Amino acid sequence: MPSRTTRASASPLFVPRKSDRRTARAARHQFAAARDQARHAARPEARPTAPGLDPELRATYPAAGRPGPASARGGRLKLPAHRMTTATASGAYPFLAEGGLGAQGIYIGRDVHAEAAFTYDPFALYGRLDGFTNPNILLAGIIGMGKSALAKSLAVRAVAFGYRIYVPCDPKGEWTVVAQQLGGQTIALGPGLPGRLNPLDAPARPYGISEEDWASEVRKRRLLLLGSLAKTVLGRELHPMEHTALDVALDQVVAYAEANGTTPLLGEVAYVLGSPERLDAALGELSGRLGHAAEDLAHALRRLVHGDLAGMFDAPSTVAFDPSAPMLSIDLSRLGGAGDDTALVLAMTCASAWMESALADPAGGRRWVIYDEAWRVMRHVALLERMQSQWKLSRGLGIANLMVIHRLSDLLAAGDAGSRGRALAEGLLTDCSTRIIYRQEADQLASAASLLGLTGVETQAVSALTKGRGLWKVAGRSFITQHLLHPQERELFDTDARMGAITRP
Repeated sequence: MPSRTTRASASPLFVPRKSDRRTARAARHQFAAARDQARHAARPEARPTAPGLDPELRATYPAAGRPGPASARGGRLKLPAHRMTTATASGAYPFLAEGGLGAQGIYIGRDVHAEAAFTYDPFALYGRLDGFTNPNILLAGIIGMGKSALAKSLAVRAVAFGYRIYVPCDPKGEWTVVAQQLGGQTIALGPGLPGRLNPLDAPARPYGISEEDWASEVRKRRLLLLGSLAKTVLGRELHPMEHTALDVALDQVVAYAEANGTTPLLGEVAYVLGSPERLDAALGELSGRLGHAAEDLAHALRRLVHGDLAGMFDAPSTVAFDPSAPMLSIDLSRLGGAGDDTALVLAMTCASAWMESALADPAGGRRWVIYDEAWRVMRHVALLERMQSQWKLSRGLGIANLMVIHRLSDLLAAGDAGSRGRALAEGLLTDCSTRIIYRQEADQLASAASLLGLTGVETQAVSALTKGRGLWKVAGRSFITQHLLHPQERELFDTDARMGAITRP
């Protein structure tokens, strides 16, 4: 038989008008009893209690909450006002999101926690954000997580803000199509290619610098370049007499070039180093000690003249640096493909010296210098020293350096603890006020947390980041940002084209 639901109710009982007080009181008690009985009858049947619990226990308030004005519904709850700083509020209310870096800057994508647009511009943040001491950026992430797309997107969007982009080393040739789309220039270097760069070219003298001071500066840069090349090939620091031999050889070559109205070349410096009688005669050494000390230097520079880099850096430049071009990249994809990065590092050193000579003009405007695949040069101290100099001068020259690596442990590959290479690599990281970390493998989390000072929550977040999503640490502030690409950018930056399906005719 189907169950029926009986609705109980209570209403005031009829009391005769001329009844006495006792009768009226009894009627009121009866009404109260009937009302309580109706109220209990309207409640749903209580669920069976678990064994061991007192069946007489009831909830203090019904499931709908406390009834009456005491429930604080309708905004009737009055509390005294309390003022606090946002730092205190973030501790008291940990689910508040960061306010972002402001609306001024390059659009990156979406702030995941704040559900708002995320913009970034190192030049706009410098001097405005506490703790933001330099415009340099570190970008790290494993393959396939979108770090290359972010670097290219930053470059393309920065051009719209009037910035110029320079890529001194493109070991994969991925930046060529980007430079072409922006109306820039690409210089391809390699065996059999027509491109030539003379790293000993002297840039135009900046305004406000005397000829004597500028000549001294150009000489210092040329000596640093020659020393870097020699140390890279020899794999060691130069001896004092080797430094002297470089000084003497460079001075002789420059004097001869000025007398004939030409530009000094690396081949001429290598020839003088291989001529002991010329070195000894120039220095006044009759014992022949200087010429003997320069033998290793002569063989080291010979690789740039007659070795696998012959013809690329030992001839007059076939291209000129155009400071008005929106983008300039140097394609070195023809080098370093056999597993030996020495040729690539030598070429990058020469190309960087040629490009940096033009970047030295403080009136050249604000520029981005992007070191793609920088992990390949972490084992070469000479190139790290050049990069450190570029990092230190970034503020004075108006340059934002962007270093792209795969793992944070790549910085540790520069040398053992306490070595010169390790100190230089860690110094580059210290001089980056912006660190962008894409997903890292589980075995890399400990080194990443140690080098970057990540909290436990940040470390866990890095291990679970998806494609295009990264942890941005900007002057001590942290953001989880989803990089958003325009469809044309996605097509332009596609680095997985060869992994797609092969279409046959």
